[in-house]
Amino acid sequence: MNTTARTIDYKGETCIELISGDYRALIAPFNGSNIMKMENTALDIDIFRNDPSLTPAQLKAAAEIYGMPTLYLPNRLSHGNLRTSDAMYHFPCNDPLGNHLHGFLHLRNHSIESVSVDGDKAIGKTSYVYDEKDEFFTTYPVSFRADFTFTLAPDGMHYEFTLTNLSDKQMPYGVCNHVAFKGPFTSTGKGEDVRLCVPVGDKWELDEHAIPTEKNLPITDYDLQYKNGTMVPVLKDIDNDLYTAEMNELDGKPFYGVYATDVATGKKVCYEVDDTMKFWIMWNDHGDKGYFCPEPMSWNIDAPNLSGAPEITGYTELAPGESKTVKERIFTMA
Repeated sequence: MNTTARTIDYKGETCIELISGDYRALIAPFNGSNIMKMENTALDIDIFRNDPSLTPAQLKAAAEIYGMPTLYLPNRLSHGNLRTSDAMYHFPCNDPLGNHLHGFLHLRNHSIESVSVDGDKAIGKTSYVYDEKDEFFTTYPVSFRADFTFTLAPDGMHYEFTLTNLSDKQMPYGVCNHVAFKGPFTSTGKGEDVRLCVPVGDKWELDEHAIPTEKNLPITDYDLQYKNGTMVPVLKDIDNDLYTAEMNELDGKPFYGVYATDVATGKKVCYEVDDTMKFWIMWNDHGDKGYFCPEPMSWNIDAPNLSGAPEITGYTELAPGESKTVKERIFTMA
């Protein structure tokens, strides 16, 4: 079995290439440790939206809509306000609706810690230390370390993301993966044949600024398309469908995640997430660009500023010196 892990040049930047079994993946430390490409060559499945014609600068300018970026913090903060148990921070408003959007970790150039092979596993590790050397530190003076481990094995990509609070302050803990899945994800597939299954619970109402009103909406036949796996996630506009996460089922077994199926071939892309992820938000950039984003979030949109209890909003913090790790897996089936 072919298993390799190495660094390669990508148009002047260094990437990590991992190969294990039928899988090949490219990790872009220069673009926030983004999984910029992952494919199962035997099944002709290309999982994430990617474009080999783009330069590193172009990828960095569109970091949220290619590959699998990791966001700290998730989604929006109303008016840029971030309220913690011991401070109030004011982030710049960078979306048209008057909020702060997506944080900054995915926009940084991360460091490669190691590249190695362990049996049939190809492993890449990256990191980023956020401190006073970062241009954003005057806005948000809470130092931390982010560590990523990407382990490609014959059963898919095992992803680990650890945040460690290096400061003497309480650190808000909210993470999200802004995954951009291709639709279709095979070379001969059609968008109308893609179906998405998401284990949706309560549906959250959003106001005109895409901030939760903290009210739940009735579940409709539209929402049930996610739950029963009949939602076509492209070719129509899906704009911030927000739900509390529940347990899914895959091949008759409990599965905490989502999966997309090409109904013409039965091929699947599966995304299993950590139970830290309490919410799913769906978005597809108007649905006409061949990709869709089922995004798991550990806290609700604007959680630091919502009035609900933490067990409802997902808001939590890391104490000084505390760490937390999220573990996920991306794999394919036929």
